[in-house]
Amino acid sequence: MTVNKALTELVKRGLIERRRKSGSYVTFPHVQSAVMEIHDVKLEVQSLGLEYSFQLDERNIRKAESRDAGRLDLPSSARLLEVTCRHFAGGRPFCFEERLISLAAVPEAETERFETSAPGSWLLGKVPWSTAEHRIRAVGAGRGAAQALAISNGAACLVIERRTWSGRAPVTHVRLTYPGDRHELVAQFAPSPLG
Repeated sequence: MTVNKALTELVKRGLIERRRKSGSYVTFPHVQSAVMEIHDVKLEVQSLGLEYSFQLDERNIRKAESRDAGRLDLPSSARLLEVTCRHFAGGRPFCFEERLISLAAVPEAETERFETSAPGSWLLGKVPWSTAEHRIRAVGAGRGAAQALAISNGAACLVIERRTWSGRAPVTHVRLTYPGDRHELVAQFAPSPLG
């Protein structure tokens, strides 16, 4: 009975597999990955108890170029909306956003001025996304990001690059640059249940 209880517990933990009429076998370890969500920068700031605001710095409609191939997988004839904006927390620069939006996927973005809602918040409310990819890096601030965030060139920053799709259609690519001393990334996860 004691051995049976011990084996049952090992099965629950995913360490062994029981095969009928064959015996118990050690399982291969399962890979764990952290699942991330798409967060709204406004909600991030408000969760810190700070007043949120944003400022749209640039808004351009253009055709996709070769430099865009790694960001959004679109043909060179595709039309894009390119926007940059700054998010503020308590009046202080919190995040610098550089975004491309596929106008084939989101045609209404062509006339949107982002006067009352930042591009990310607006997209979350307009387009159902089905797949997303995050890339997270530590970088030294380039001249544009340093100026936008009021930090020195080369200052440590956390960069989150995200691509999203709706079905198979690319929707947007965004690069969010945060000053390294003002932001942290926290992911909570647990082992997935086996079954």
